[in-house]
Amino acid sequence: QVQLVESGGGLVQAGASLRLSCAASGRTFTDYTMGWFRQPPGKEREFVATISWRGGSTAYAESVKGRFTISRGNAKNTVYLQMNSLKPEDTAVYYCAARVGGIYTDTSGYSYWGPGTQVIVSS
Repeated sequence: QVQLVESGGGLVQAGASLRLSCAASGRTFTDYTMGWFRQPPGKEREFVATISWRGGSTAYAESVKGRFTISRGNAKNTVYLQMNSLKPEDTAVYYCAARVGGIYTDTSGYSYWGPGTQVIVSS
């Protein structure tokens, strides 16, 4: 029903900025909440940020608060993750996800997932 594709990952130096994009297609409902999760090497997938379908409500993991910003495009079918002041511990595969309903911070609450994009931050 929903297809998600991430882009914008890459290899950067610590302190640099990177913007990830997620394009959604095939959506039949307009009230999907979208979010970003990441999976560092050898660790569990973890919550990063989420945004409501109107873009009026957001939530962030404490580890990225003040550095990362989630936003939606004008058509509401695109979500961005602006990442500033990147640290080596931000290295992970970043996933875009979507769910029906309000903002939610647990992996289990999301039904649709993109294939992920790799972000590597070197020191």
